[in-house]
Parts: sequence; C-alpha cells; structure tokens
Amino acid sequence: MAAAGGAEAGGAAAALRPRLAALGRRLAALKGAGGDDTFLAKGSATLDKLKDLCNKGKEHPSTLLQLYTQALLDITYFEENQLVDEDFPEESSLQKVQELTCILSEPEDLLRECNTNDKPINVLGAELLECLNWRKGALLYMYCHTAKERTEWLQENIAIFNKCLNDGVHYLMKMLSFRCPLQLNEDVSLQDKDTARLLSEGIFSDTHLLAIIYSGEMCFWGLQHCGEGKQESLETVGAVSSDLSCQSQNVSLDFRETGRNMLTKYVAVCEGPLKGQGWNTETAKHMLCYFTKSHN
Repeated sequence: MAAAGGAEAGGAAAALRPRLAALGRRLAALKGAGGDDTFLAKGSATLDKLKDLCNKGKEHPSTLLQLYTQALLDITYFEENQLVDEDFPEESSLQKVQELTCILSEPEDLLRECNTNDKPINVLGAELLECLNWRKGALLYMYCHTAKERTEWLQENIAIFNKCLNDGVHYLMKMLSFRCPLQLNEDVSLQDKDTARLLSEGIFSDTHLLAIIYSGEMCFWGLQHCGEGKQESLETVGAVSSDLSCQSQNVSLDFRETGRNMLTKYVAVCEGPLKGQGWNTETAKHMLCYFTKSHN
C-alpha cells in the first residue's frame, strides 16, 4: 500500500516539475518587471515549499496538487489586478486574458494527465475548484465589461466577444455546481430561515451571488450585441481566434433562457432573504424586462 502511495506521489511530482519550472519563470519575470505584492510573495513561498516536497517525493498527490493550485492562484491574481488597473489595454489584453484562463485551467488538466481515478473535487476540494472557475469567469466578465464599450473593436470582433461571453458564463455556472444546495426537510433544523433559504438556493457566499448576477449580465450583453439565432459556430470562432481558452465551449449558450433564469434567481434572493443587505436589483430588473421585450 505504501509503495503504491509512493508511486502516486512520484507520478504527481514528475507531472508537476515542468509546470513548477514554468510558474517559477513567470514569477521571476513579474518580479524582474518590478512586481512586488503580497500575493506574489505568498505564491513564491508556496512554490518553494512545493519544489522541496516534490524533491522528497513522499507527499500525497492531493497535497501537491492543492499547493500548486494555491501558488498559481496567488501569482495570477497579481497579473489580473494589473489588467484591471490598466483598464484592459485594447492592443494586448485579449491575449493576456486567454493566457491567464489557460493557466487557471492547468490544475484540472493536470488531474487528467495523472490518470487519477479520483474526482477533481476529491483531490482539490470544492473551495479550490470554485476559486479556479470563479477567477476564469470573473476575468472574462471584467474583460467583456470593458470590451463592449469599444464600439469599433466590438464591430470587428463580435464573434470573439460572443465566445468570451459563452466561456465566461460556462465557468461561472460550473463554479456554482460544485456544492449541492441544502435540501430542506424535517431533518434539517436551521433557526435562521433566511440562511436556510440561501443554502437551499446553492448560495454559500457573496461570491456565489456575484457569479449569478455576472452570468445574467453577460447573457444580457450577449443578447444585446450578438442577438440570437445569428451567432457563428463557436467551433469556427475557436479555430480563427487561436483558442480563446484552453477548455473552450463549442456549444453556444441560450443567452435569453440562461440569463432570465440567473437574473430571476438573483432578484428573488436579494428581495427575499437578503432584503435590506445592500444588494441592488434595479439593474437586474431592467435586464429582465429587456429579455421579455426583445422576445416579444
């Protein structure tokens, strides 16, 4: 049994080494360019610890993969903040967003490479998987939020914009899928009925609620700018745009249906258990009206 565990650890370490080297080069380049940040420091410390554990070859694969994921999340968070601070430069930000989305897909890619029989959630845990998909979805949301205001770029790149929206909503919906909503029944006793309602809706944090409104808003932009029934095949777009993300989706979303479901849920929760907690629903209601009017 111990031998099998050691072999697994060795296999994970071998698969990790080239990725650790690449992440180390990325970190060095950021520091060389003047990057100095708490998250870079945390990522650097985790990376050093991980290299040491890989060299010893005794740590359980799940520990190695979790540490790798944490280092990657910290280092790329610095880069994401740079993009936001620079307001997503038109000439370079699409490539950078693609690059970061691919990097944030690495932990799940690595799990497939290791041929582990365990489900990703059993190796990385719900929190890290949620974080990876939230970060990809939120990054695409912020990029699209800026890109939609660049009229000339949007006219020339509507298919790429559509694909970014599709991928972004996919990641956010995936983020929302890792934990099962609480099933309310006689065996479940929660004194706070509002909390029980939130958990039954699959809302475990503010980030879950943001994922819902971001998804609805991206669907609104998709319907507004890309329409429905006129969208290019996403397979064609993927071929032209050199892989918008490493796990691009080739099935086009129904922006109207998905957006309506997300926004309806958001409004119901914010005007129900979260009423008076500072969550605004006016914009969401406006978007819901647009979905209905544009359909009629």
